[in-house]
Amino acid sequence: MSVTIQIPTPLRRFTGEQGEVEVDGATVGEALSDLTQRYPTLRRHLYTEEGALRSFVNVFLNDEDVRHLQAQGTPLAAGDTLLIIPSIAGGVGGHRWRNCPS
Repeated sequence: MSVTIQIPTPLRRFTGEQGEVEVDGATVGEALSDLTQRYPTLRRHLYTEEGALRSFVNVFLNDEDVRHLQAQGTPLAAGDTLLIIPSIAGGVGGHRWRNCPS
């Protein structure tokens, strides 16, 4: 079954600058597998060497975090949309950086 995966801007260079990719899969894991088979250079940005989804990669199914569903085993329906959102760390964490106002 066909679903759409929305690709975040930082990862689009690995999908030929496509913001959305149609993939096949009955589960979230199968859809992500199809995506990384089509775009092999994307795999290392989503998965660890052991094959686990990286901890900073968040996947949403129709606006719901799949970690709160059945993770990669979450079933998909035709027309569903997956959104990949890499976590972004930021802030200064209380450090005073040189040349920054205190």
